[in-house]
Amino acid sequence: MKRSRLSLIGLAAAGALALTACAGGAETGGETTVEPEEAPSFEAGTTMAELAEAGTITIGTKFDQPLFGLMGPSGVPEGFDVEIGKIIAAELGIAPEDIDWVETVSANREPFIENGQVDIVIATYTINDTRKEVVSFAGPYYMAGQSILTLADNEDIESEEDLVGQPVCSVTGSTPAANLEALGAEVLLTDTYSNCLEPLRSGAVVAVSTDNVILAGLAAQNEGEFKVVGEPFTDEPYGIGLALDDTEFRMWINDVLEASYEDGRYEDAWNATAGTILPFVDPPTPDRY
Repeated sequence: MKRSRLSLIGLAAAGALALTACAGGAETGGETTVEPEEAPSFEAGTTMAELAEAGTITIGTKFDQPLFGLMGPSGVPEGFDVEIGKIIAAELGIAPEDIDWVETVSANREPFIENGQVDIVIATYTINDTRKEVVSFAGPYYMAGQSILTLADNEDIESEEDLVGQPVCSVTGSTPAANLEALGAEVLLTDTYSNCLEPLRSGAVVAVSTDNVILAGLAAQNEGEFKVVGEPFTDEPYGIGLALDDTEFRMWINDVLEASYEDGRYEDAWNATAGTILPFVDPPTPDRY
């Protein structure tokens, strides 16, 4: 992976990693400003040391999902997943402007990690056992649930039971698509959830189904056209994908997540992005497998 070598902000004293470094929480146009205070020191040979030395990190995220990962007018993605990425980068001494953001759709998240095209993926990425065979996950950092988006005037679809035998749009390589197939829906697959909206408008499908937070963002972005119906019918723990068996990096990210829960950075990130529409809920405890 191509990396640019940048001067670091300063060297922390040698010794144990201090997780108290880092972020301010000022809001700037729907996002928080996360700036590193100093570059920490890490054990040589670890992923953390390599990234801190390089002065940059490549993060995969969605570019089409309001509230979590949506390409902004400045050419930089915005959303809760993006802010989580900034928190992690800051703990490495990497400023937001030195993050290389790469679009990762559902189908290419594992290949991008396996091929080294990204260092981590933060992209409404559900942790499951199948994916854990090829990549590792830090987190979970958020618990979503699969739900249903319909036209605003649709009164026929009220729960997942009403999707059986019906055409429903979801995304290739996603957990929701697999759940729909198991449910007995006729699944229309596309590459991004935003591409499901036109089939829904035209009547080619009766619903779009994925995680409730993604659907809430799409409904808010297209006010009056769509509505989210029913209660979530799955648990979707969002994790941060990284290279398989990089245990030190995974555990370090988990430490960063827990520190951000305690010091308020996580809640600030939520309130500035997804929290403009959705209520704050306490984050889940990262899995220390």
